[in-house]
Amino acid sequence: MDNRAQWGTRAGFILAAVGSAIGLGNIWRFPYIAYADGGGAFFLPYLIALLTAGIPILILEFTMGHKYRGSSPLTFARVSKKAEWLGWWQVLISFVISTYYAVIIGWALAYAFFSFKLSWGDDTGGFLMGDYLGAADTEIGTLGGIVPNVFIPLIIVWVITLGVLFKGVKKGIEAANRIFIPALVVLFMIIVVRALTLDGAEIGLNALFKPDWSRIGDSKVWIDAYGQIFFSLSIAFAIMITYSSYLPKKSDLTNNAFITGFSNSSFELLAGIGVFSALGFMAKASGVDISEVAADGVGLAFAVFPAIINEMPAFNEVFGFLFFTSLVLAGLSSLVSISETYIAAFQDKFNISRTKAVAIGGGLSALISILYATKGGLYLLDVVDHFVLSMGVGLSGLVEVILIAWVFRKVKSLQGHANELSDIRLGSWWVICLTVITPLLLGFMMIKNVYTDIIQPYGGYPVSFLVTYGWVALGLTLVAGFLFAARRWNNDVDAHNKEVS
Repeated sequence: MDNRAQWGTRAGFILAAVGSAIGLGNIWRFPYIAYADGGGAFFLPYLIALLTAGIPILILEFTMGHKYRGSSPLTFARVSKKAEWLGWWQVLISFVISTYYAVIIGWALAYAFFSFKLSWGDDTGGFLMGDYLGAADTEIGTLGGIVPNVFIPLIIVWVITLGVLFKGVKKGIEAANRIFIPALVVLFMIIVVRALTLDGAEIGLNALFKPDWSRIGDSKVWIDAYGQIFFSLSIAFAIMITYSSYLPKKSDLTNNAFITGFSNSSFELLAGIGVFSALGFMAKASGVDISEVAADGVGLAFAVFPAIINEMPAFNEVFGFLFFTSLVLAGLSSLVSISETYIAAFQDKFNISRTKAVAIGGGLSALISILYATKGGLYLLDVVDHFVLSMGVGLSGLVEVILIAWVFRKVKSLQGHANELSDIRLGSWWVICLTVITPLLLGFMMIKNVYTDIIQPYGGYPVSFLVTYGWVALGLTLVAGFLFAARRWNNDVDAHNKEVS
């Protein structure tokens, strides 16, 4: 405990946790899901999901990391020696995510510079797939050559990320997030104000917030709400366990979780206002319905938004630069947190210095990420993201809740630990959410997702491609998790059933 790195201030921890939670999905995924799932009516299941799954699991992971004082594998090993593999599974999932997440940030960095001259031209979709990524004429399953315009920004992203990680928790991660998060909020506020002044903004806002209460009974809406909360809060990524292990002995865990959860949701709402104001402008300028221009993911950020920027009456280049710089900042704060999971795990397990852990873990991730900087990298990224992130994180989260609540029965002891330190005391609400509501809803969500993937191959890709780069990649993270767990801990680490705080 005495030798473990610590945050300099409570604000530093909260900024880092919020920085991890606020990522690309807040900007390009949440607004479209809200619009497609009933507009204003979606915010009811979203809020229920936040209060019954998001914040309860966030409190759980904050408490576990603080109580057992370790990276995710060390924390789970201290819960039970039979649970260490789960910590490694989550760490390895984060490792895989870091390899391609850096590439997307690199795209945003390149587009920030493209904004100065609107280099994407009039056919923004064609520019993205052809001129920039080189994916238009590339056969699925082949990598092709490295794309320089993707590779160079990727190098810059990794130089910044590894530079932050080399500096450590207080001087690196905390200091960086003190810059990234305030800058991100200021930039996005400027974007929202500008978007709200565009002709047609009210069309987009009406589409986003007008409630369609008939959708409330649709199970898909509830699955999407819980899925959005689950993935946007960085829970079951090993991140929040790792970050909370750096907290001082006296830390208000429950309050920190509420601040982090509501800060993340507030930014998602802000993103929705900015994105749909711009989409409303685009719809009116093009003379089409909002449904014709609404999109999510890569298409929204790198095809639809450049088209919107082209149509703006003034300050096009400035708006474009601010938007893509916002994506870069949101991405960097998340990439740093994702990478910290395996750096902390390597330090704990192999008793190596932070410098060596960053060099090995971060260097290997950066090397693998070059695969996504090829002409066929987009297709590989899409499939790996779907299976390792959407499938893997959900499954590992389900296993985590079941093991903690039902197998090892640690909920009561964790509740007591959090209550000793927190102003907001945890009662039966928290226990019921973790033992009943979250396992049932998360279990239903994952069964439905797995069933859908089996009967309907994802994205229309060839089954062989999905099996090799999707199912096998996910399976390898699990197998590798058991292999890492099988290795003995260093003698200096008391890894089993030790409550160190």
